[in-house]
This record gives sequence, C-alpha cells and structure tokens, in this order.
Amino acid sequence: MSEFDPESFSENDWDERGELAWNEFDWERYLRDQDDALHRYLAHYERLRDDPGRIDEVARLMGWDEGTPAGDAEVAGAEPEPAEPPAAAAHGAFEPYTLHQNPVFVATKAIYLSLKRSWERLAGDQERGTQARALAVQTSLYRGEEHAILGVQALDLGDYAMAVSLFKRAMQELNRTLALANEQGFAVCRRLADWRDDAVPRLFDLREIWLRVIAECREELSRRVDDES
Repeated sequence: MSEFDPESFSENDWDERGELAWNEFDWERYLRDQDDALHRYLAHYERLRDDPGRIDEVARLMGWDEGTPAGDAEVAGAEPEPAEPPAAAAHGAFEPYTLHQNPVFVATKAIYLSLKRSWERLAGDQERGTQARALAVQTSLYRGEEHAILGVQALDLGDYAMAVSLFKRAMQELNRTLALANEQGFAVCRRLADWRDDAVPRLFDLREIWLRVIAECREELSRRVDDES
C-alpha cells in the first residue's frame, strides 16, 4: 500500500482550482463526510482483523490503491459497497483537499480511535486497574496519535525530514504503550489481558504504516539529493 504520494499536490495544482467559496455549513458537512471516512475505514479494519494482509486490503477497499475506485472491492461474505458520490456533486463545487483525506491520517486516527474507545471503557472500571495505570495508558495513546498527526501534516507541507522525525517520536510513544500493556498488572486480570491481546496487533499495524511512510520519505529525500548533485 502506498500511503502517500509526494508529488500529489504541487503548488500549481492549487492555482488551477480557483477560489473556494464555502460557508460554515459547507465545511461542517465536509467534516462530517471525513468523519464518515474514519468510521468506514474502521468498519473494514474490524471485519478484516484476522487477515494478515489487512492493512493493504483495507486500503484497497477505501480506494487508495492506484486505479481502484472506492467501494469496488469485496470482502469475503460482504456485499460490495457502492461508490461514494464525490463531494463536488453534493456541494455544487469541487472537493478541496485537506489533511483529513490523507490515507495516513485516516488510518492512524481510525486505529487509535478503536484503541482509545476500548481503553476508556475498561479504565472506567476501578476494580480492574489503578488510576495511575489508566492515566498512563491513556496519555501514551494520545501522545502517540499527536506525534503521528503532526507527522502527516509535515508530509502535506512537503517537509519529509520533519515527517521522519515526528513519526519516529510517534513510534517511541507507541513502544511505551506496548511496554505499559506488558506490565504485570495486565497478566493478572483477564479483562486487561484481553485488551492487551486486541491492542497489540493494532499497535503493530500502526508501526508498519509509519515505517512505510518513513521509508518513502527517506527515498524522496535521497532522490532530491541525487537531483541536486
């Protein structure tokens, strides 16, 4: 799965699009559409959670693979989804590109959403964990997501060196989350152990996505150095 294209949005692309004249209602509707994309990704991801190739398969279902329209692919036992109408048709204007449409953003936000939701439900039960543990895990989840989202923003700005640094920070925080999940307290409580068993593959999926992005960023940086020389 190619999570981003360094050449997708050049400055000239914006010159050809003209001026965007949307009001607050238009943007609210646009943001709701992007929220729907997060939940659509998560629905595909949950359905394919036992598939070793789920990262690439979900990307295909989202229409991110080159030449694959959204919704064309089928999941075993599921009906193919109809193609989504472009926001341009719904809004009477072209659909703008924002950070919310970046595949890395969508995948990161969706997987972290599943992790935070499940942990919040579990952490609310004081019989199954101390407040210190609950806060430590929750803080680690939010910090990892924050670094990754800032990394996606750096991608969109074309600063690939900064993106690499931010995704490395996200992975450091992700490793902290893994360390917390492997503490002794998770082994003695069945519910905590179940959360850990469900969370670990998701954390490794996030790391795999970020490692791919880092590799592509470094490749792009190397290409630029070669071009300059």
